[in-house]
Order: sequence, then structure tokens, then C-alpha cells
Amino acid sequence: MKVYLIGAGPGDPGLLTIKGKDVLQKADVVVYDYLASDALLGYARPDAERVYVGKIAGNHALSQDGINKLIVEKAKEGKIVARLKGGDPYIFGRGGEEAEELLAAGVPFEEIPGISSTIAGPAYAGIPLTHRNFSSSVTLITGHENPDKPGSVHNWKALAASANTLVFVMGMKNLPDIARNLIEAGLPADTPAALVHWGTTAKHRSLAATIGTLPEEAVKNGFTNPSVIVVGKVVSLHDRLNWFEQKPLLGRSVVVTRAREQASGLAAQLAELGAEVIQFPTIDIRPLADYADVDAAVRDLPRYDWLIFTSANGVKCFWERLEAQGLDARALHGLQVAAIGPATAQAVRERGIAPDFVPDAYIAESIAKGLIEKGMDGKKILLPRAREAREVLPEELRKAGAEVHVLPVYETVPAAARREEVLERLDAGTLDVVTFGSSSTVDNFFAQIPEERLLQGPDAKRVKLAAIGPVTAKTLAKHGFAADIQPEDYTIPALVKALADHYEKQGA
Repeated sequence: MKVYLIGAGPGDPGLLTIKGKDVLQKADVVVYDYLASDALLGYARPDAERVYVGKIAGNHALSQDGINKLIVEKAKEGKIVARLKGGDPYIFGRGGEEAEELLAAGVPFEEIPGISSTIAGPAYAGIPLTHRNFSSSVTLITGHENPDKPGSVHNWKALAASANTLVFVMGMKNLPDIARNLIEAGLPADTPAALVHWGTTAKHRSLAATIGTLPEEAVKNGFTNPSVIVVGKVVSLHDRLNWFEQKPLLGRSVVVTRAREQASGLAAQLAELGAEVIQFPTIDIRPLADYADVDAAVRDLPRYDWLIFTSANGVKCFWERLEAQGLDARALHGLQVAAIGPATAQAVRERGIAPDFVPDAYIAESIAKGLIEKGMDGKKILLPRAREAREVLPEELRKAGAEVHVLPVYETVPAAARREEVLERLDAGTLDVVTFGSSSTVDNFFAQIPEERLLQGPDAKRVKLAAIGPVTAKTLAKHGFAADIQPEDYTIPALVKALADHYEKQGA
């Protein structure tokens, strides 16, 4: 048994430490709070128990005493417990109290530091907390305490007289009092000050002003918790060093409808550009109940002239059956291999095969045309793919005289994870765009989301629809919608670029 108090970092999943990730991957139980990113739970084992103990002001899923009791009980069941806490456990995170409880209960523990929002939020907003020209020290202060209470732990005169950077956390409710006390204690009202809201996340935004005007500007611009308050001359660097807020998709919420197995690349590229990614897989990739036909085709590979892959999933599932029979890329000797697009081609290359043909346009019609130009009359073709798929490619090849063996190697089934969240956000007008990577994602999306829910509200607030290519756009049209965003190249990177270009033209 053991409990690990893990700092989840300030919100950007990439700021989790390697050690924290390693522990999450082996933990039996993950106890996580409100500020720990959902994305981090993806590192946990599929069979790990997940317990939410989030605390938001005025709404506690579990009291601190309850959390302490829970982690002790789980550990005493002989389990490895990952206690995932936003930021750093020991910086305003009550991790020290949890450690003391574990010590008293005789439960071994480790504390794995995390990057605190007090440091990371300002850094993403272009505010270095120390700088040789402005400040050589930092004071971290809780803003949760009532500044007017007798016996306050804060020495306002000392804080105001120091030449260091002041960082207040959990202080938005008391911001007017914090500003007033600092000014009354002698801090000039024109001292630079800033707010950083949801620092390092897709909801990140910041505001630079002075300590005298910050409370009014905060109300005017709708700043609430969780926000970090920064006071000091270093704030003057905000406008010049503010790199994170230059990302073209920052603040945009993007729904990814691809199957979870396919979504990671798209989600990562969108997140890199600042987007809030909502993974709403409308299809699941499932193995077949019986692989007898696939195994027979693998044993009979020498009889074919061409092996054609139309998706990376097809490559993966076919190769699994190849390897299950003790075979590898050498089994494809004498075969020519085609891939419908760059992602599929890359999946083939990763298995030691250089595709003989990849079309210029990444749709079935283009791969059929290119292959027919190479001469398909009398050729024997093996086509591993999903059980349900468009028939354009095999039909065109048969018309050209080829013998085509369509070989299902996996199947897709509808999925509906996070459906209620998507519906709620559609109703609230807080979704910017839904992306579609195939016709099946369109059909399955509208099987879960009523079409009229996309038509509510003013045009300016209606969600945009992004299609990877003309076939997907045509399926959208079948449901009564035009694709608002569509790349010239039918690839995931091109779709991401089209989204970025669209919003850069539109402005922040």
C-alpha cells in the first residue's frame, strides 16, 4: 500500500511531471479534484478506480476530512493510491494536511511536486515573476482570507513596502479589499497589476491594469475565480511577452467526433493551437467476433496482386492477424500495396512497407482512378477495411476487370460518450466548432444530437461544422447542413490548419 500526493500542474496536461505520469499509470485508485485536468485521467489504467472529490467554492463533493479518510481507507486495502491535486500539493493545496493524516495512520506516502498555477499562469501570460530589472523575489499569498479580520496574517505595510512581486491566489472575491489595503499601506495606485484566469488552459485569458484600476477592470471584463492576481513591476512585460494568447484557437471549443483510437492525433494538434478539445467519439472501433476469414486471407496472400488499405485502422487490425500467425512484413513479398492517404501510408511504413501507390486526393474515387490507370484488368485485390464502408472503390475496380476481395477486419459501432455535455453546451452557445473526419462520424453524430439543436440561437453563436473533405461534406448536406470549414487537402493536418486560418481571419 502507498499513497502518492501528485501535483497535477496548473491545467495544461503537458505540464504534468514524468514521475507523476508514471505513478498514474500504475495506480489502483485515482482520487482527483476539480482543478486536475480530465486529460490526465487518460494515463490511468482502464481498470483503475476513479474517485472525484472536487472542491469548488461553496460546493464540496467531499470535505477535506472525508478526503483524508478516503485515501487512508483505500491505502489500507493494500492499494496504490494516486491523489491527484491541481497545481502543487504543498502550495495552497492542503497536501501537507493529507500527508500528516497518512503519517498518523501509518500509511507510507510520497509527495510528487507539481507546477503551481502561481508560477505557470503568469508565465503563460508573459509575466515572469522575477526579472533582474524589476524584481528579485516573490511572495505567494492567499487571497481567501478576509483582509479586514482582526489578527490578519497579512502584514499589508510590509507587502506594500517590499519591492518584490506579489501573487495572490483564491482572491477574486476579496480583490477590492486587497487593492484597497495595499494602497492604504503605501503601495502606489499606479503599480502594474494583472489577472490570469484559468492559466495555461484553453480558457486562459489575462488582463493587465494597475492595482488602483484592477478591481473595476475585473468586473468590466468578467473575471472570476480561478484567477491569479499578480502585483508588481514585472506586469509591465505582459504585453510584450504574452506568447500563449497568440495561439489561433485559444478559447475555442472544438468537438472531435472521431473514434477514440483515431482522435489522439487530431486532439493533440488542436490543443497545441490552444483549443479546448471535447472528445465526443460518435463511433467505436470494435474487433470482429470471428477472424476465420481474415486468417484465411492472410494465409492466402501469395494469390493477390494488390493489397489496398483505406484507413490506419485497417492497417492495424490486418497486421494484428498477420502477427497472430507468426508472420511479418516479409509475408507481403511480391504484393503491391496502396494506401488511401498519408496517415494510412504512414501506418504502412511503420510496419516496414513502402506503399507503391498513394493518390493525390485522399478519397476512394481518387485511389480507384489511380489504380485503374496502372491497369487492373485480371488483377486480384485484397481490400482490408471496416465491415460497413462505401462501396465506391471495390465497384470501380471490378468495373475495370479486377477481382476484389473485400475483407472486413474490424467494425464500427455508434458511441455516445459525453452526449449530455455536448447538448448542454450547444444550448448554452459555448461550442465553437464540430469536426467530422468521415461520413460515418456525421451520421452517428446526428443519430445522437438532434439536428434542430444546431440551429438554435443567433447565427453568430451557432456552432460551425468542419468536414475533412467533399465526401464528408456531402453527408453533412444530406442532414441539411453545409460545411463551414473544409480544407483543400483531405487530411487531419490540413483540417487543423483550415480551422486555425478560419479563426485567425475572424479575429479573437
